[in-house]
Amino acid sequence: MADITEAQVLDALRTVKDPDRGQDIVALGMISGLVIKNGNVGFSIEVDPKRGAALEPLRRAAEQAVDNIPGITSVTAVLTAHRAGPQMPTRGASGGHSHDHGHGHSHAPAQGQAQKPMVPGVKAIIAVASGKGGVGKSTTAANLALGLAANGQKVGLLDADIYGPSMPRMLGISGKPNSRDGKTLEPMENYGIKVMSMGFLVAEDTPMIWRGPMVQSALQQMLRDVNWGELDVLVVDMPPGTGDAQLTMAQQVPLAGAVIVSTPQDIALLDARKGLNMFRRVDVPVLGIVENMSYFCCPNCGHRSDIFSHGGARAEAEKLGLDFLGEVPLHIAIRETSDAGQPIVVADPTSEHAKSYRAIAARIWEKIGGTSARRAGPRIVVE
Repeated sequence: MADITEAQVLDALRTVKDPDRGQDIVALGMISGLVIKNGNVGFSIEVDPKRGAALEPLRRAAEQAVDNIPGITSVTAVLTAHRAGPQMPTRGASGGHSHDHGHGHSHAPAQGQAQKPMVPGVKAIIAVASGKGGVGKSTTAANLALGLAANGQKVGLLDADIYGPSMPRMLGISGKPNSRDGKTLEPMENYGIKVMSMGFLVAEDTPMIWRGPMVQSALQQMLRDVNWGELDVLVVDMPPGTGDAQLTMAQQVPLAGAVIVSTPQDIALLDARKGLNMFRRVDVPVLGIVENMSYFCCPNCGHRSDIFSHGGARAEAEKLGLDFLGEVPLHIAIRETSDAGQPIVVADPTSEHAKSYRAIAARIWEKIGGTSARRAGPRIVVE
């Protein structure tokens, strides 16, 4: 089968009209960042930020128009707000689209540059990330989300780990999400927070053997094709590492900030530094560092052991000029409650561990509270 061409995609998009202006979205110059790769198509629809929420049907119509082209594997369209003013060039000298390939290069922010795509109803989005796996990032993300909710915020939690989703089990949620209109999924709920995860859509023991574009499309759909409603904070449990999935979320989602989770030892801090640098390169503010498994206190005799060293994350934060958000010990109760689907913040809310998570959550909210996640950012397209 012949490769999908840019002309085919644009012809399909010409059938979609702006409901207010009466012309098609190609003629109006609303299409940008068109990427076509192995049958996977992605593009942005630039709109006035005041019209963003109202134009969600337009975005869906554009996706459907392109999806009708024979040979299409996936389509991801995102609404991108723009402000009036001088625009950065979007074409190279040859007249072709200028793309960032997600390898650490980014356009510098400029006045009038497009904002990152919006998520209607969500005031702020924060990412909980780590440079490597095995540091307790998902346990931290779950307890921080519950801590924010316990502190009075309306909270959602997106499990962005496509290959290893853990939130269904960790939050004690089973079953599959419903859809009222056949297009938008209703998030699952427990303990007062809304949750979406690939773990709700596939069996727990099913391996996800997907390439990058499929992962990117799934992340976009779990973020924007879900009825999150009105949220103060959407916590995103990022996949470990700094690969394509992480860059997709960091570059294309309007993050209010990122929280880095690390254990105290040098090798974990080295990987945490990589995660930090990834966010800095795409102009996402890092809210601070959490030291997980900070120390071990024997439940029988009370003796404290610094199994993974201690204080490394605090020292690293000071060296990098970041806030140290707090420390959480290595404790069997934290592990047992998470495995049982009742994280420590809800299982034992008066425990010292739960208080630690709530204190960290309060510091995070203080840093983002009252701000909108729809910040101006670099125009970056992942190919």
